[in-house]
Amino acid sequence: MKRNALGVISAILLASTGIVAGLALPAVSHAAAEHRHEAHEHGDAPVAPQLNAGRKWETDAALRTAMGAIRTSMAAALHDIHEKRLPPAGYATLARKVESEVGEIVANCKLEPKADAQLHLVVADLLAGAEQMAAKGKPAEHRKGAVKVIGALEQYGAYFNDPGFKPIAH
Repeated sequence: MKRNALGVISAILLASTGIVAGLALPAVSHAAAEHRHEAHEHGDAPVAPQLNAGRKWETDAALRTAMGAIRTSMAAALHDIHEKRLPPAGYATLARKVESEVGEIVANCKLEPKADAQLHLVVADLLAGAEQMAAKGKPAEHRKGAVKVIGALEQYGAYFNDPGFKPIAH
């Protein structure tokens, strides 16, 4: 799915207004979808994170803590996800954890503007994955959402300087 950078940024700005927890995901997803649709009409190119002149982007403690917490939660559930034994309630719990930590990132992370713009791309995938994991009545989407979150964690590790962060081996 292609993303428009303005759509991602707008979605994150919506989240930063204080509607992050349970209400933010539908609002953020709706806003991002609207912007993707509008961008499609104007020819949107795929948006992927980029390095900072060949180097990883700097992080702050709030970002490192939140991303580490998401990684820990996903790693703890990985075996059950792989074995297709994680129940819908388990996926819902993971989705809430991702949403909560994204809320912490939005509230407390202070990166320089170019690094922040790159982070928005990772956060958009985290939220999209959380939305899929939380989808009621759609068990096939739950696992796809978990895979999307794990992919976002891999992007974070590849593009952001967090010496203590290790991608999830899967």
